[in-house]
Amino acid sequence: MVGLTSYSQYFLFLLLIAAVFMDFKHDRIANGWIVFGTLTGAAFRIGENGLYGVCSAAVAMFLSICILYPVYKINGLGAGDVKLFLMIGSFVTIQQMLRIIIVSFLIGAVFSIGKLISEANFKERMQYLFSYMCDVLRERQWKLYGDNLKEDHGKVTGNKIHFALPVCISVMFILGGIY
Repeated sequence: MVGLTSYSQYFLFLLLIAAVFMDFKHDRIANGWIVFGTLTGAAFRIGENGLYGVCSAAVAMFLSICILYPVYKINGLGAGDVKLFLMIGSFVTIQQMLRIIIVSFLIGAVFSIGKLISEANFKERMQYLFSYMCDVLRERQWKLYGDNLKEDHGKVTGNKIHFALPVCISVMFILGGIY
């Protein structure tokens, strides 16, 4: 069936919308919110599918960690973003989780390109990305992305989008039946 099918999906949307506001307002998503959401998702999964639902949620959560941890380790994602995907995994199937991750990164890429264009630093950032990839290939070792970018008042400029928004939109697309 296409479209929203359960109260758990509506609840997940509410959790994600609040997370987006937290991300924009505080530059982080509260751990308590993530824990509350994860436990709520697990409770919904037990109610909907019993023990199988919890096992499926655990696999979806583990899969998201396996995929996203390397991106986090090189500074490509914040810890809150990874934990947000964990929370989502407690609500969705394994297949939905994979699609949500892929679509989130596609939407995030569109947002990032928009930011690069609006800040007029597309060429500088692409040069940095190329240099970063060459260093990684030459040294055969991953390093933090963004360590050598220009700083403005102690903050790296042009190096961040609020990823909770692309994640929220992705979940709406996947669970809402658009993709």
